[in-house]
Amino acid sequence: MTILEQISPHIYGIGRRKEATAIVYLIPITESNSKILFEVNGRLGEQYFQQNFFYLNQIYLPFKVITSNIKYKICVTVKGGGLTGQAESIKLGIARALCKIDRINFRPTLKLQGLLKRDARIKERRKYGLKKARKASQYSKR
Repeated sequence: MTILEQISPHIYGIGRRKEATAIVYLIPITESNSKILFEVNGRLGEQYFQQNFFYLNQIYLPFKVITSNIKYKICVTVKGGGLTGQAESIKLGIARALCKIDRINFRPTLKLQGLLKRDARIKERRKYGLKKARKASQYSKR
């Protein structure tokens, strides 16, 4: 039995940022669960994000904003983009999953902090006749 089959009935949220897409599963912790609390693509979360304090702080921000005595194991499948886009997509996925758990209490707090807002900025497409999206070749008078 794979990990996705084990956790499919649990709460999940999908987050996107730039080219990164994260599917986040939140599993309430019981004594029988494993000791790993944050797992990304089958690896330990701190190891995946190279012990970078900025990325880990961003990911845990939705939990810091809400005050809940229930602890969750975070299981993430993330694809595409770089580490920054992946960290921000995981943050959005966690915030959306927390809204599914307790919409009345968590949603206003998360919305006030701007954690439920999807950052829609993506790379602009390249136009024909140009070198990049807006960069043109140098104008020659003669």
